[in-house]
Amino acid sequence: MREVEIERALVKAVGRRGGWCLKFISPGCDGVPDRILLFPGGRVGFVEVKAPGQNPRPLQLAVMDRLKRLGFPVWVLDSMASIPEIINFFVEGRQGI
Repeated sequence: MREVEIERALVKAVGRRGGWCLKFISPGCDGVPDRILLFPGGRVGFVEVKAPGQNPRPLQLAVMDRLKRLGFPVWVLDSMASIPEIINFFVEGRQGI
């Protein structure tokens, strides 16, 4: 499974559940997660997409840690199986990610 396939599935799944999954590009700020997830009610989260078994680079981990310290949910997604968990966090209001 390739990273692009997982990312494409995430975008479709978020859209089907009423959200918007935008590509996150921040010129001048390397290491930002691949996607911003926006859901009704002002719910926002970030997803770093990886191929199965791949890990974020140290800079990516540092940026994700900073986002978490600011109170944003952040995930590393490396399989299709984890997409429902991310969606449920927003749709069902699950906490603790």
